[in-house]
Amino acid sequence: MTDVADATADDTAGPDLVTAKAVLLYVVKQLVEQPDAVEIELDDRGRRPVLNVHVGPGDMGRVIGKRGRVAQSIRTVVRAAAARDGGDVEVEFLD
Repeated sequence: MTDVADATADDTAGPDLVTAKAVLLYVVKQLVEQPDAVEIELDDRGRRPVLNVHVGPGDMGRVIGKRGRVAQSIRTVVRAAAARDGGDVEVEFLD
């Protein structure tokens, strides 16, 4: 549960994306082999804020999944978490 506390203590996500960032961090850390290498950064320069996910070497395939199904599922869950707080967000997985 410390992952969620770390994400909510981080003020860079803004008040409407705290839940979305916490959910994203938790889900991605559960999927990868190197959870300490997971980093999430907020890019709010566009029309919609984007949460960029960086994972350790070799873990991107686990996060993307076959035909991108895992990644799409993560995006759906994170968007629902953002909507709960009245926000909107996109999720990008970067190398």
